[in-house]
Amino acid sequence: MNKFNYKNVANPSYVQDGCVIPHSYHMHYRNHKEEQLKSSSFYYTLNGLWKFHYARNYNETIPNFYALNYDSESWGDIRVPSHIQMEGFDIPQYVNKQYPWEGVEEIKPGQIPEDFNPIGSYVNYITIDSLEERVFLVLEGVESAMALWVNGEFVGYHEDSFTTAEFEITKSLVVGDNKIAIQVFKFSSGSWCEDQDFYRFSGIFRDVYLYTVPKTHIEDLSIKAIPNKDNTEAEVFVKIKVNGRGKIKASLYDKEKLLQSKSVQIKRNYYECSCVIKNPRLWSAEEPNLYDIVLEVYDAKCNLQEVIHEKVGVRRFEIKDGIMCLNGKRIVFNGVDRHEFSYLYGRAIPTEVMREDLLIMKRNNINAIRTSHYPNSPKLYSMCDELGIYVIDEANMETHGTWDGPGYNNKKEILPKDNMRWLALLLARVEAIYERDKNHPSILIWSCGNESHGGKVIYEMSELFRKKDNTRLVHYEGIARDRSYPDTSDMESQMYTSVKGIKEFLKESDKPFILCEYSHAMGNSCGALHKYIELSENEKRYQGGFIWDFKDQALLNKNSYGEAYLAYGGAFGERPHDGAFSGNGIVFADGKLTPKMQEVKYLYQGIKVSFEKDEAIVFNKNLFVNTDKYNSVIRIEKEGKLILEEGLKVSLSPGKKKKIDLKPYKNKCEDEGEYVCTISFLEKEDTAWAKKGHEVAYGQTAFTIKSKTEKEYCIKKKEVMEVIHSQNVIGVKGMNFHIQFSKMDGGLTSYVYGGKELLSAMVKPNFWRAPINNDYGSNLPAKLGQWKLASLYLHNKTEDGQVINPTIKEEENSITLTFLYELPTKPQGNCRVSYTVEANGEVSVEVFLPHVEGLESVPELSLLFTLPNEYEKVRWYGLGPEETYADRKHGGKLNVYEGLVKDQLASYLVPQESGNKCDVRYGEVLDARNRGLRFEMVDDTFYFSALPYTPHQIEEAKYAYELPKSHNTIVRVSKGQLGIGGDDSWGALPHEEYWLPEEDLFFRFKFKGI
Repeated sequence: MNKFNYKNVANPSYVQDGCVIPHSYHMHYRNHKEEQLKSSSFYYTLNGLWKFHYARNYNETIPNFYALNYDSESWGDIRVPSHIQMEGFDIPQYVNKQYPWEGVEEIKPGQIPEDFNPIGSYVNYITIDSLEERVFLVLEGVESAMALWVNGEFVGYHEDSFTTAEFEITKSLVVGDNKIAIQVFKFSSGSWCEDQDFYRFSGIFRDVYLYTVPKTHIEDLSIKAIPNKDNTEAEVFVKIKVNGRGKIKASLYDKEKLLQSKSVQIKRNYYECSCVIKNPRLWSAEEPNLYDIVLEVYDAKCNLQEVIHEKVGVRRFEIKDGIMCLNGKRIVFNGVDRHEFSYLYGRAIPTEVMREDLLIMKRNNINAIRTSHYPNSPKLYSMCDELGIYVIDEANMETHGTWDGPGYNNKKEILPKDNMRWLALLLARVEAIYERDKNHPSILIWSCGNESHGGKVIYEMSELFRKKDNTRLVHYEGIARDRSYPDTSDMESQMYTSVKGIKEFLKESDKPFILCEYSHAMGNSCGALHKYIELSENEKRYQGGFIWDFKDQALLNKNSYGEAYLAYGGAFGERPHDGAFSGNGIVFADGKLTPKMQEVKYLYQGIKVSFEKDEAIVFNKNLFVNTDKYNSVIRIEKEGKLILEEGLKVSLSPGKKKKIDLKPYKNKCEDEGEYVCTISFLEKEDTAWAKKGHEVAYGQTAFTIKSKTEKEYCIKKKEVMEVIHSQNVIGVKGMNFHIQFSKMDGGLTSYVYGGKELLSAMVKPNFWRAPINNDYGSNLPAKLGQWKLASLYLHNKTEDGQVINPTIKEEENSITLTFLYELPTKPQGNCRVSYTVEANGEVSVEVFLPHVEGLESVPELSLLFTLPNEYEKVRWYGLGPEETYADRKHGGKLNVYEGLVKDQLASYLVPQESGNKCDVRYGEVLDARNRGLRFEMVDDTFYFSALPYTPHQIEEAKYAYELPKSHNTIVRVSKGQLGIGGDDSWGALPHEEYWLPEEDLFFRFKFKGI
């Protein structure tokens, strides 16, 4: 009998010991009743409480804890599945490319930490009534390596956190009580190949169970269902590895209709059969059609032994003329990268969380995921088959920290490169992912891994995929930086390449091109995403990309006051760590949608609606479905009030366009004013992912009707105002208002309307926004920092301390005061603000920022109003309902929206600029009685923001709980603001057209009390 040797944990050649050969992931049932109930008596879960001992390193483990005579009853308990670090032992650690042991122990590849390598020892006891059937133990995910003992005997070892560890334990069991003991090692040789950008955990984090098999049993099942070139028929090919003798009956169903049934006597270990389907229903993300294969296994006496039910998707995926095609059509991946993650469970995520992730994707037009950067739970792929989501299934490999960073300049240390010592470990991972997942139609592409440079070893991984599977393509991004083995990847895959860079590359290459990561969604981001979508529409060999990433990696934690919050790197005291770089999701960690999703959903929609004059142009971008699959509706609204809603008949085949005449609808609008026309496509019935009426696509335009007749009369209140000239203050009084301007401080200090003071502080020009993650990544706070100083320390005094008095112009029933501010910038700038007060209490504002040669572009030009926090509601007529920015506003709908001021600050992991509204016609801040201030456009729309904090308060906080108790509502009415960017978060600037121009800047608006 072999014995376990801990030294082998550091040996990359020692990967598996005593493991069952990888095979298909399928369930078997004793009979049809069990299969229909999806409850098999062959299976016995070991999820639940296990006895547990934690040790900091191997020397602190309990020797022979697995022995029958060792009593572990005094140990504590741990939940399985779970991470050790989420159960009160060790701590979670978030690092990106640096290895978790850096700065703790100095080790080289082929070595593992000795002083700090947390080890969990697990013990469970089971009772066996009979050993008539063979027994297998399955662990679907153990991080990062494990050893197994049953009744004191060493059974085996497995190393690979994200594929199945399976052992036959029949010979080690006895009838009666049995002891199962498992030791889990946080760091193993495999950890060098698991340097993904994620939280570092360990433990048994996926399902654990026993299963038994009858004497005649299907061990492995391989299904291929490929249509011919014109999709008129498809061959469903089934290959079975069987143990035992008897008979197999294979039946193919289209829903409940039996298409074909075949029986064969088992005379060998492998059995093959095929069936031809005429005019097959093809599988795609748009139409996830599935057939059913039912296998009945009988023994030599014709007794039913087991039933297996598998779903089958008929589809063909290939490269034709340099373009990736699904069922003959050019495919575009509107994708996301997805870590397995839950803010409550880490990567030990429940099935319902997985499903909700996929439902969110479907509701928001996301059609593809890359399982970054490891095989996901096997349950996920069946859901993708059912719901219709394309998958790049990625092998568990990333060695980012061996080649990227200031401390790694030695190319000999790059893993795996050409070092054949690591070949067996990585080929085992390819074998495991392929065999486990091979029967899922949703998987179109195998990926060798992520950010591991290039070389011979990874090329051999790609070749193993090709040897095993000629129905899919192979992906690997790393050849973009190491071209020594360019054939490793069947397509060109890059990360964060600009649109210009993609165009340049495609001039020199004939491969199809995807971005396996793009539009880095860190914090307030995803600006200029539309440019990539436009590229996919105009450049055939650019076939889409995968946004990094789907969900923030953040864990529920409590601060020193016992308040719950979502924590990022460093919050648990871990060192080293990479801070908030884990916050890249278009979904918040708790599953709520970020404002970024609004843009993603719109740009990823499969039906595009655009407008030219009095026509709407509908373009069906889908590959396989007609637009008449959906209800189409035209709505016309005026300032949020519905004027017209009618159904449209839009029947467009895939790839076709149609024009819709809007004049008949516009002609029904008679009153003067602005109208908004929206054409929507809605689900006709409930689907697996959305309710009837869910909007899948829309387009919108606005038009104005001018008055056809002049108004004959109007009734006005008597408007009389009084101007009070004092030494230091100028007051303006009217029937319902009293306004004061300070000569000393240089601005508007009081606005009383209806007897209520609406201002808490003087109104000031503002040139700053709270920096977003992308700003820090491109060092903009340092480059543009003097605009922050200008916002904080602008002044209306000369160098010798003399007040620059406002200029005053009085006319009948109006007064204009103009204040000049000198800015502490180099070269020095100035800003001029003019207020014109009318006799009805309305104030018109002009803001002018002259251009100064040599002075950097301003991040924002706004006027900042401070109101008491009782003005807690906000209403606006502009784009919404989520925040919008200059480079992220395509998905915003023009309408009237309202909400609470406190809810406008988005829950990004690090507080930062958020809540901006673009193209605003008017904005209001209101108290509970709907009293407050209304801001309106004059010449053009403006940007509008109402938040509980100033940009400077937001900038100071690392977490939302660090923000002070809010006493004010801060309104910013803006000419514009710098775009948010997002091509990447470590240097890419917002695109040039989304900066405020370096020229004289001027804008006007007006406000009045409500």
